[in-house]
Amino acid sequence: MEPPRHYLLPLFAAFVGVGILALMDAQMKSASLATGVFTASLLRSALAACLIGPVWLARKKAWPQRPVMRLHVERGVISALMALTFFYALTKLPLAEAIAISFIAPLVALYFAHIFLGEQIRRRAIGASVLGLVGTLVIISARLGQVEAEEGVLLGLASLFVSAMLYAYNFVVIRKQSQVADPVEVATFHSGVGALVHLIAAPFLFVLPGAGAMITIAGAAILTVAGSIAIAWAYARAEAQVLVPMEYSGFLWASLFGWLFFREAVTMPTFIGAALIVLACWIAAPRAKRGGNTEVSSV
Repeated sequence: MEPPRHYLLPLFAAFVGVGILALMDAQMKSASLATGVFTASLLRSALAACLIGPVWLARKKAWPQRPVMRLHVERGVISALMALTFFYALTKLPLAEAIAISFIAPLVALYFAHIFLGEQIRRRAIGASVLGLVGTLVIISARLGQVEAEEGVLLGLASLFVSAMLYAYNFVVIRKQSQVADPVEVATFHSGVGALVHLIAAPFLFVLPGAGAMITIAGAAILTVAGSIAIAWAYARAEAQVLVPMEYSGFLWASLFGWLFFREAVTMPTFIGAALIVLACWIAAPRAKRGGNTEVSSV
């Protein structure tokens, strides 16, 4: 069934936004391989904050109150660690494979929402979690079988799972933030606090990047802001249940960019595992009820 016409532009914006962020991941993989994960992640956060910060300042908004600022700091810390672990995983795994495994985060978020927000987990969401786990195991078992459990791949997989857990908890914090702060403020403090967290370890881990790596990182920062704005624009104009399927186009984008930039082939187990994870997320997603009401999501 064709979506209503008023959803077509938001759908396109969400699709493009996901593609922009997938391209950002490819840029960050390239920069991390060239100059190190820490340096690339620090500079991306700092440059993104410099891009979005003036927009927030120009609006002359009051400084966030202490409870709101606490949420900004909490998410900034989580996001900094999430970025470091995810970008490290990208240096050890194919781009499409890493993106596919990271799709388990929304399923894990169901349980975090239950623990931290008291939200009820639906029965079908539990079954979906099991299916998503099966899909993840398909990808991982194939990867380990191919490389005979090389140390770098094992570290990449472990780092990716840590990132996915942080990403899942990130959903909980985002839900709290969205109730007390607007998107521009959230984006500003997300990048700003993340950069400050990175700075703690800068004296020990920062490496001055070359001109080529710096251009790549600057491009990734621009893509980060552009992709976030595109997705925020889409979600402000269409229901989440309409747009969520666009998130899974990230696997297609990652497959394309992984092949274009790194000549990474996508294996059949990766396709099968990604399909199972996407199906699991679709099963767990809310459904529209008769009469136009929407079932409340647990995420």
